[in-house]
Amino acid sequence: MPLFEIVKHNAAALEQSNFATEKELQSLVERNLGTIFNCRLVASEYSTGAQHAGRIDTLALSEDGNPVIIEYKRSESSDLVNQSLFYLSWIDDHRGDFELAAQRSLGGDVEVDWSNMRVICIAPNFRKYDLHAVQVMGANIELWQYRLYAKGLLYLEEVYRKSYAAFGKAESSQKNPVMVEAGRKAAITRASARYSFEKHTDGKPKRIRDLALSVEEFIMGLDPAMEEVPKKLYVAYRISQNIACMIVHKGHVTLFLKIDPKDVTSVPFNSRDVSGIGHYGTGDFEMVLKSQVDLDAAKPFIEMAYRKVGG
Repeated sequence: MPLFEIVKHNAAALEQSNFATEKELQSLVERNLGTIFNCRLVASEYSTGAQHAGRIDTLALSEDGNPVIIEYKRSESSDLVNQSLFYLSWIDDHRGDFELAAQRSLGGDVEVDWSNMRVICIAPNFRKYDLHAVQVMGANIELWQYRLYAKGLLYLEEVYRKSYAAFGKAESSQKNPVMVEAGRKAAITRASARYSFEKHTDGKPKRIRDLALSVEEFIMGLDPAMEEVPKKLYVAYRISQNIACMIVHKGHVTLFLKIDPKDVTSVPFNSRDVSGIGHYGTGDFEMVLKSQVDLDAAKPFIEMAYRKVGG
Protein backbone atom coordinates (compact mmCIF):
# COMPACT_ATOMS: atom_id res chain seq x y z
CA MET A 1 0.00 0.00 0.00
CA PRO A 2 2.01 2.99 -1.23
CA LEU A 3 1.80 6.22 0.73
CA PHE A 4 2.65 9.54 -0.90
CA GLU A 5 3.83 12.86 0.48
CA ILE A 6 2.53 15.86 -1.42
CA VAL A 7 4.86 18.86 -1.56
CA LYS A 8 3.98 21.80 -3.79
CA HIS A 9 1.57 19.64 -5.82
CA ASN A 10 4.21 16.95 -6.40
CA ALA A 11 3.70 13.44 -5.01
CA ALA A 12 6.65 11.42 -3.74
CA ALA A 13 6.33 7.83 -2.51
CA LEU A 14 7.43 7.32 1.09
CA GLU A 15 9.82 4.47 1.71
CA GLN A 16 8.56 1.58 3.82
CA SER A 17 10.47 0.34 6.82
CA ASN A 18 9.73 -1.87 9.81
CA PHE A 19 10.23 -1.97 13.53
CA ALA A 20 13.54 -3.39 14.67
CA THR A 21 11.78 -5.70 17.14
CA GLU A 22 8.23 -6.68 18.08
CA LYS A 23 8.80 -5.01 21.44
CA GLU A 24 9.32 -1.68 19.68
CA LEU A 25 5.92 -2.05 17.99
CA GLN A 26 4.32 -3.15 21.25
CA SER A 27 5.79 -0.24 23.21
CA LEU A 28 4.55 2.27 20.63
CA VAL A 29 0.99 0.91 20.75
CA GLU A 30 0.97 0.70 24.55
CA ARG A 31 2.16 4.30 24.90
CA ASN A 32 -0.63 5.38 22.54
CA LEU A 33 -3.45 3.01 23.48
CA GLY A 34 -5.81 5.92 24.13
CA THR A 35 -5.15 7.51 20.76
CA ILE A 36 -5.25 4.34 18.66
CA PHE A 37 -7.90 2.16 20.32
CA ASN A 38 -9.18 4.39 23.15
CA CYS A 39 -8.17 1.76 25.69
CA ARG A 40 -6.39 1.92 29.04
CA LEU A 41 -3.36 -0.24 29.73
CA VAL A 42 -3.88 -2.94 32.35
CA ALA A 43 -0.64 -4.89 31.98
CA SER A 44 2.26 -5.51 29.62
CA GLU A 45 3.78 -8.98 29.20
CA TYR A 46 1.16 -10.51 31.50
CA SER A 47 2.07 -14.03 32.63
CA THR A 48 -0.62 -16.73 32.44
CA GLY A 49 1.14 -18.79 35.09
CA ALA A 50 3.44 -21.80 35.22
CA GLN A 51 0.80 -24.28 34.06
CA HIS A 52 -0.15 -22.46 30.87
CA ALA A 53 3.34 -20.95 30.42
CA GLY A 54 2.12 -18.08 28.31
CA ARG A 55 2.70 -14.34 28.26
CA ILE A 56 0.05 -11.97 26.91
CA ASP A 57 1.67 -9.03 25.12
CA THR A 58 -0.86 -6.38 26.15
CA LEU A 59 -3.88 -6.46 28.44
CA ALA A 60 -6.17 -3.45 28.29
CA LEU A 61 -9.64 -2.19 29.15
CA SER A 62 -11.76 -0.61 26.42
CA GLU A 63 -13.68 2.62 26.79
CA ASP A 64 -16.80 0.46 27.34
CA GLY A 65 -15.11 -1.52 30.12
CA ASN A 66 -14.47 -4.65 28.03
CA PRO A 67 -11.31 -6.77 28.40
CA VAL A 68 -8.91 -6.36 25.46
CA ILE A 69 -6.01 -8.62 24.47
CA ILE A 70 -3.46 -7.29 21.95
CA GLU A 71 -0.83 -9.49 20.29
CA TYR A 72 1.89 -8.34 17.87
CA LYS A 73 4.12 -9.75 15.13
CA ARG A 74 6.60 -7.79 13.02
CA SER A 75 6.46 -10.48 10.32
CA GLU A 76 3.76 -12.64 8.78
CA SER A 77 2.91 -15.53 11.12
CA SER A 78 -0.10 -17.77 11.70
CA ASP A 79 1.10 -18.33 15.27
CA LEU A 80 -0.35 -14.93 16.12
CA VAL A 81 -3.94 -16.08 15.56
CA ASN A 82 -3.38 -19.35 17.46
CA GLN A 83 -1.78 -17.56 20.40
CA SER A 84 -4.58 -15.02 20.52
CA LEU A 85 -7.25 -17.72 20.59
CA PHE A 86 -5.39 -19.46 23.42
CA TYR A 87 -5.21 -16.25 25.46
CA LEU A 88 -8.87 -15.43 24.81
CA SER A 89 -9.85 -18.80 26.29
CA TRP A 90 -7.47 -18.31 29.22
CA ILE A 91 -8.89 -14.88 30.10
CA ASP A 92 -12.46 -16.17 29.95
CA ASP A 93 -11.49 -18.88 32.45
CA HIS A 94 -9.56 -16.45 34.69
CA ARG A 95 -11.88 -13.46 34.93
CA GLY A 96 -10.98 -12.85 38.54
CA ASP A 97 -7.28 -12.57 37.67
CA PHE A 98 -8.04 -9.99 35.00
CA GLU A 99 -10.27 -7.97 37.32
CA LEU A 100 -7.56 -7.91 40.00
CA ALA A 101 -4.97 -6.79 37.44
CA ALA A 102 -7.33 -4.05 36.22
CA GLN A 103 -7.97 -2.85 39.77
CA ARG A 104 -4.26 -2.76 40.58
CA SER A 105 -3.51 -0.77 37.44
CA LEU A 106 -6.56 1.47 37.09
CA GLY A 107 -8.00 1.71 40.60
CA GLY A 108 -10.23 -0.32 42.87
CA ASP A 109 -13.45 1.17 41.50
CA VAL A 110 -12.88 -0.03 37.92
CA GLU A 111 -15.75 -2.09 36.50
CA VAL A 112 -15.28 -4.82 33.90
CA ASP A 113 -18.00 -5.62 31.36
CA TRP A 114 -17.67 -9.26 30.27
CA SER A 115 -20.38 -9.08 27.61
CA ASN A 116 -17.75 -8.51 24.92
CA MET A 117 -14.06 -9.45 24.95
CA ARG A 118 -11.85 -8.06 22.18
CA VAL A 119 -8.73 -9.67 20.78
CA ILE A 120 -6.63 -7.48 18.48
CA CYS A 121 -3.86 -9.02 16.34
CA ILE A 122 -1.42 -6.55 14.75
CA ALA A 123 0.99 -7.67 12.00
CA PRO A 124 2.29 -6.38 8.65
CA ASN A 125 0.44 -9.15 6.77
CA PHE A 126 -1.99 -12.01 7.29
CA ARG A 127 -2.18 -15.14 5.15
CA LYS A 128 -5.45 -16.13 3.52
CA TYR A 129 -5.40 -19.15 5.84
CA ASP A 130 -5.45 -16.80 8.85
CA LEU A 131 -8.50 -14.99 7.50
CA HIS A 132 -10.28 -18.28 6.89
CA ALA A 133 -9.30 -19.64 10.29
CA VAL A 134 -10.73 -16.73 12.30
CA GLN A 135 -13.96 -16.93 10.29
CA VAL A 136 -14.33 -20.63 11.07
CA MET A 137 -13.41 -20.14 14.73
CA GLY A 138 -16.16 -17.58 15.24
CA ALA A 139 -14.15 -15.95 18.03
CA ASN A 140 -14.13 -12.19 18.52
CA ILE A 141 -10.71 -11.67 16.93
CA GLU A 142 -9.79 -8.51 15.00
CA LEU A 143 -6.93 -8.55 12.49
CA TRP A 144 -5.10 -5.24 12.00
CA GLN A 145 -2.44 -4.77 9.34
CA TYR A 146 0.25 -2.13 9.78
CA ARG A 147 2.81 -0.34 7.64
CA LEU A 148 5.67 1.78 8.95
CA TYR A 149 6.93 4.50 6.62
CA ALA A 150 9.75 7.00 6.54
CA LYS A 151 9.26 10.29 8.40
CA GLY A 152 7.69 8.44 11.33
CA LEU A 153 4.37 7.60 9.68
CA LEU A 154 2.37 4.57 10.82
CA TYR A 155 -0.60 3.21 8.89
CA LEU A 156 -3.11 0.83 10.56
CA GLU A 157 -5.91 -0.91 8.69
CA GLU A 158 -8.45 -3.36 10.02
CA VAL A 159 -8.68 -6.31 7.63
CA TYR A 160 -11.07 -8.57 9.56
CA ARG A 161 -13.63 -8.39 12.34
CA LYS A 162 -16.03 -11.21 13.14
CA SER A 163 -19.24 -9.26 13.41
CA TYR A 164 -19.50 -8.36 9.76
CA ALA A 165 -17.02 -10.47 7.80
CA ALA A 166 -18.23 -13.93 8.69
CA PHE A 167 -21.83 -13.76 7.64
CA GLY A 168 -23.77 -13.82 4.41
CA LYS A 169 -23.46 -11.95 1.16
CA ALA A 170 -24.79 -8.62 -0.03
CA GLU A 171 -28.45 -8.86 -1.00
CA SER A 172 -29.24 -7.08 -4.25
CA SER A 173 -26.74 -5.61 -6.69
CA GLN A 174 -29.27 -2.88 -7.46
CA LYS A 175 -29.08 -1.52 -3.90
CA ASN A 176 -26.41 0.76 -2.52
CA PRO A 177 -23.75 -1.80 -1.44
CA VAL A 178 -22.66 0.33 1.52
CA MET A 179 -26.21 0.53 2.86
CA VAL A 180 -26.85 -3.17 2.18
CA GLU A 181 -23.70 -4.03 4.14
CA ALA A 182 -24.67 -1.65 6.96
CA GLY A 183 -28.11 -3.19 7.27
CA ARG A 184 -26.69 -6.71 7.19
CA LYS A 185 -24.17 -5.93 9.91
CA ALA A 186 -26.86 -4.38 12.09
CA ALA A 187 -29.05 -7.47 11.67
CA ILE A 188 -26.12 -9.72 12.64
CA THR A 189 -25.49 -7.63 15.74
CA ARG A 190 -29.13 -7.86 16.75
CA ALA A 191 -29.15 -11.62 16.29
CA SER A 192 -25.88 -12.49 18.01
CA ALA A 193 -25.05 -9.95 20.72
CA ARG A 194 -25.84 -10.37 24.40
CA TYR A 195 -27.60 -7.01 24.31
CA SER A 196 -29.69 -6.10 21.29
CA PHE A 197 -30.66 -2.95 19.42
CA GLU A 198 -34.32 -3.88 19.93
CA LYS A 199 -33.83 -3.85 23.70
CA HIS A 200 -33.26 -0.12 23.44
CA THR A 201 -36.23 0.56 21.14
CA ASP A 202 -38.86 -1.79 22.61
CA GLY A 203 -41.76 0.07 24.19
CA LYS A 204 -40.79 3.41 22.63
CA PRO A 205 -43.23 5.39 20.43
CA LYS A 206 -43.05 4.59 16.72
CA ARG A 207 -41.60 8.00 15.82
CA ILE A 208 -38.74 7.45 18.28
CA ARG A 209 -38.10 3.92 17.01
CA ASP A 210 -38.03 5.27 13.45
CA LEU A 211 -35.66 8.05 14.53
CA ALA A 212 -33.31 5.58 16.23
CA LEU A 213 -33.31 3.40 13.10
CA SER A 214 -32.47 6.44 10.97
CA VAL A 215 -29.55 7.27 13.28
CA GLU A 216 -28.35 3.66 13.01
CA GLU A 217 -28.67 3.64 9.21
CA PHE A 218 -26.72 6.89 8.81
CA ILE A 219 -23.86 5.95 11.12
CA MET A 220 -23.50 2.40 9.80
CA GLY A 221 -23.41 3.78 6.27
CA LEU A 222 -20.38 5.97 6.98
CA ASP A 223 -17.88 3.12 6.65
CA PRO A 224 -18.03 -0.60 5.79
CA ALA A 225 -15.89 -1.21 8.89
CA MET A 226 -18.38 0.47 11.24
CA GLU A 227 -19.59 -1.83 14.01
CA GLU A 228 -22.74 -1.53 16.09
CA VAL A 229 -22.22 -2.67 19.69
CA PRO A 230 -25.38 -2.68 21.85
CA LYS A 231 -24.52 -2.34 25.52
CA LYS A 232 -26.78 -2.56 28.55
CA LEU A 233 -27.51 1.17 28.73
CA TYR A 234 -26.59 2.48 25.28
CA VAL A 235 -25.66 1.50 21.73
CA ALA A 236 -22.07 2.22 20.67
CA TYR A 237 -20.81 2.71 17.12
CA ARG A 238 -17.13 2.18 16.56
CA ILE A 239 -14.30 1.49 14.17
CA SER A 240 -11.05 1.27 16.14
CA GLN A 241 -12.86 3.09 18.94
CA ASN A 242 -16.29 4.56 19.57
CA ILE A 243 -17.32 7.51 17.46
CA ALA A 244 -20.84 7.80 18.89
CA CYS A 245 -23.07 6.36 21.59
CA MET A 246 -26.87 6.45 21.39
CA ILE A 247 -29.42 6.32 24.20
CA VAL A 248 -33.06 5.90 23.18
CA HIS A 249 -35.58 7.60 25.47
CA LYS A 250 -39.38 7.69 25.21
CA GLY A 251 -39.44 11.21 23.84
CA HIS A 252 -36.05 11.68 22.20
CA VAL A 253 -32.72 10.13 21.21
CA THR A 254 -29.49 11.30 22.83
CA LEU A 255 -26.17 11.06 21.02
CA PHE A 256 -22.76 11.39 22.66
CA LEU A 257 -20.18 12.13 19.97
CA LYS A 258 -16.39 11.71 20.15
CA ILE A 259 -15.76 15.42 19.55
CA ASP A 260 -13.90 17.97 21.63
CA PRO A 261 -16.63 20.58 22.28
CA LYS A 262 -13.98 23.29 21.93
CA ASP A 263 -13.64 22.33 18.25
CA VAL A 264 -17.31 23.14 17.55
CA THR A 265 -17.47 26.75 16.38
CA SER A 266 -21.23 26.99 15.83
CA VAL A 267 -22.97 25.16 18.68
CA PRO A 268 -26.50 23.93 17.84
CA PHE A 269 -29.29 24.73 20.29
CA ASN A 270 -29.86 21.03 21.03
CA SER A 271 -26.27 20.29 22.05
CA ARG A 272 -24.00 20.85 25.02
CA ASP A 273 -20.55 20.15 26.42
CA VAL A 274 -20.75 17.19 28.84
CA SER A 275 -17.02 16.73 29.37
CA GLY A 276 -17.49 17.58 33.06
CA ILE A 277 -20.82 15.81 33.49
CA GLY A 278 -21.20 12.12 34.25
CA HIS A 279 -23.19 10.20 31.63
CA TYR A 280 -23.57 6.77 30.08
CA GLY A 281 -21.61 6.05 26.94
CA THR A 282 -18.50 7.82 25.68
CA GLY A 283 -18.13 11.19 23.98
CA ASP A 284 -18.08 14.74 25.34
CA PHE A 285 -20.45 16.38 22.85
CA GLU A 286 -24.13 15.68 23.53
CA MET A 287 -26.90 16.15 20.97
CA VAL A 288 -30.61 15.63 21.70
CA LEU A 289 -32.70 14.55 18.71
CA LYS A 290 -36.49 14.74 18.66
CA SER A 291 -37.15 14.59 14.92
CA GLN A 292 -35.65 13.75 11.54
CA VAL A 293 -34.92 17.47 11.16
CA ASP A 294 -32.75 17.32 14.29
CA LEU A 295 -30.97 14.28 12.84
CA ASP A 296 -30.25 16.11 9.58
CA ALA A 297 -28.72 18.94 11.62
CA ALA A 298 -26.65 16.43 13.60
CA LYS A 299 -25.22 14.58 10.59
CA PRO A 300 -22.28 17.00 10.01
CA PHE A 301 -21.24 16.54 13.66
CA ILE A 302 -21.53 12.74 13.42
CA GLU A 303 -19.30 12.88 10.34
CA MET A 304 -16.90 15.15 12.24
CA ALA A 305 -16.65 12.54 15.03
CA TYR A 306 -16.03 9.85 12.40
CA ARG A 307 -13.17 11.87 10.89
CA LYS A 308 -11.71 12.68 14.31
CA VAL A 309 -11.09 9.03 15.13
CA GLY A 310 -9.43 8.46 11.78
CA GLY A 311 -12.34 7.30 9.62
